Amino acid sequence: MAAEKTAAWEKQIQRNPHPDFKQVESSRPPFNPSTTLTYTQTPDPNWQFGSGANSTTTPADQEKKHIPIDPYAPNRPAGFNYKLLISAIVPRPIAFLSTRSADGLTTNLAPFSYFQMIGHDPPLFTIGFACALSDADRAAKDSLRNLSERRECVINIISEHFIEAANATSINAPYGVSEWDLSGLTPIYDCETVPGVARVKEAVFAIEGKVESLREFESRATPGKMSATLAVIEGTRFWAREDAVNEERNLIDPKVLRPISRLGGITYGRLTEGLELPRPDFEKNLGGMEGAKKLESKHVAN
Repeated sequence: MAAEKTAAWEKQIQRNPHPDFKQVESSRPPFNPSTTLTYTQTPDPNWQFGSGANSTTTPADQEKKHIPIDPYAPNRPAGFNYKLLISAIVPRPIAFLSTRSADGLTTNLAPFSYFQMIGHDPPLFTIGFACALSDADRAAKDSLRNLSERRECVINIISEHFIEAANATSINAPYGVSEWDLSGLTPIYDCETVPGVARVKEAVFAIEGKVESLREFESRATPGKMSATLAVIEGTRFWAREDAVNEERNLIDPKVLRPISRLGGITYGRLTEGLELPRPDFEKNLGGMEGAKKLESKHVAN
């Protein structure tokens, strides 16, 4: 039933814009594995406090109007909000989630881009599921079901060198089919705080985690129906490949991690160019309250 619902949902939202994806892909330049992260200047290195948008903004951009969109407008399908938000809230990190059923007989591996870190002491992470935990027809995603029953997982970070394998695990396979087999990735059962759950050997960085809380949310499109679940995961152990972490074990090298992010539709993003911006200091960089008052008076005058 869950697999059939997933297929119907994909048809409805039309995530893939290409009638023949492989034909379109063949017209593109090949992937260049030698491309790595480089650093550029910021768009406007001479930007000052109070300057607003940087120099890449054109007068024409400033004249363009904004359109209000009511997520609860009459006759607006919830799928419209999904397509809109995943194309706008980008890039999104991906939780490549490894879970196991309470009885230990079923394992699951799946990517989730409703994912983020929300704290470091304790290390806390959120994963959003577009389904209800209490779904009567057992349509809850396998990962969520396992999280609810076993209360533990491993969050693996997806890198360029196994993106195809990771994407393969998003297949709408029925409960009980192992995505480990479909992907060809290697399960390693050496976790210290969640010993029954495997981490992905190929992942440069991974996090052992335990469920802190699960919370369901009610649908606005279909009142009375629970349609989303938020999982808060506490990180209990970190795993880093030796060539990716520094001696103090407090920095991961992005040139080794080579993380993949999620964009809209069927699009993924790689990390190939970066810029650096130090966090400003109120006293040193702004001039304290005197500097803040100067900006305040400037805006009042205008």
